[in-house]
Amino acid sequence: MKRKLIAAIGIAGMMVSIAACGGDDGDDGKKAGADGYAGQTLTVWVMDGSSPDQWQADLAKEFEAKTKAKVKFEVQKWNGIQQKLTTALSEENPPDVFEIGNTQTPAYAKTGGLADLSDLKSSIGTDWSESLNKSAVFEGKQYAAPWFVVNRVVVYNKKIWADAGIKDTPKTRDEFYNDLKTIGEKTDAEPIYLPGQNWYHFVGLVVGEGGELVKKDGDKYVSNLDDPKVAAATETYKKFQALSKAPKDKDEATPQQGEVFAKGKTGAFIGMGWEGASAIAANPAIEKDLGYFTIPGATADKPEGVFLGGSNLAVAAGSKKQELAKEFLKLALSDKYEGGLAKANGVIPNKESLQSNLQGNAAAEAAAPASAGGDTTPLIPEWAAVENDPNPIKTYLTAVLKGKSPADAAKQVEGEFNKRLAQQQ
Repeated sequence: MKRKLIAAIGIAGMMVSIAACGGDDGDDGKKAGADGYAGQTLTVWVMDGSSPDQWQADLAKEFEAKTKAKVKFEVQKWNGIQQKLTTALSEENPPDVFEIGNTQTPAYAKTGGLADLSDLKSSIGTDWSESLNKSAVFEGKQYAAPWFVVNRVVVYNKKIWADAGIKDTPKTRDEFYNDLKTIGEKTDAEPIYLPGQNWYHFVGLVVGEGGELVKKDGDKYVSNLDDPKVAAATETYKKFQALSKAPKDKDEATPQQGEVFAKGKTGAFIGMGWEGASAIAANPAIEKDLGYFTIPGATADKPEGVFLGGSNLAVAAGSKKQELAKEFLKLALSDKYEGGLAKANGVIPNKESLQSNLQGNAAAEAAAPASAGGDTTPLIPEWAAVENDPNPIKTYLTAVLKGKSPADAAKQVEGEFNKRLAQQQ
């Protein structure tokens, strides 16, 4: 699924107060009676590419049969959605249910725009994956429901690996590194395409080390890039990047790494499943040689840490159809529809028991094992501004790759990092 994870970008510092409007329930807010919720229409915002048309149609039909109410799906574009949603939640008739980026959730929860779904968690969410549900909780309360995530895998060229005499995919980080070195020694291919600023992969390495990008200093958050665990992740990144000819001051989209891989001269890259599809689109002949495997961790029993980018489903605090909205979520998040979405889109579902729906999708099967140990960027509203260009974490990585120690590079960007964390939300 070619879906860029703009869900991971955050609110970018432009949130305004969106305290719930409330108002009289009127006829729209009536409880279900003998005729269910007949005459009511639930408005649901979903993002472009998140849910197939047939999934929506089937869900709407079953929802109507169950509740006697109708559901109106409104597909939104990622471009400009943050401001559009912020505005909508401040008005009298917001969307009742909406998709929200997992790392965006804390900022909207802080402003009062999201309804408390703790009762929903206790009724249908007892077996939600902890790694996915973490982003839906703010200050101990359940303000959204986890919907799905995606994460990075190793996309590799089977022919190049075979030409190097490698017969199996690596199971540990050291095996991965040694295989790449072997490719460099025994073939004319670039072992790995790893640009210096693929910072979401770096976040995954930090997760794998058990590190944090920020820490609390009194009542505020500050940079934690000088932490030894972050430095260890940085050294791992540097070690692998040394095997690449990719620029040290560009990210994976400049140029698109899938298109670089499509030329057939690269052993592997770290990317999303849809980037493998983009390689095939650029060069259909590459498909027969393309494969995927889970990013290996320090030991064979635990995959590398990964950044989990994805979406939650939330209910507007100002919605007059709170109970009906929860009925929708109970159905949309049921095993039938959650599993169906995973199967159709190749996304990681909110329950590990539903990962069987990924069978046959090579990229999704490779991604799934790492999802339980994955994590996001810091789930604090203050994080939003950090990712704005020029992203200080990208600056940090490039500085290290060009010769600075992790400690000196951390010190170089600390002021800007802390300035952004201090911006008013």
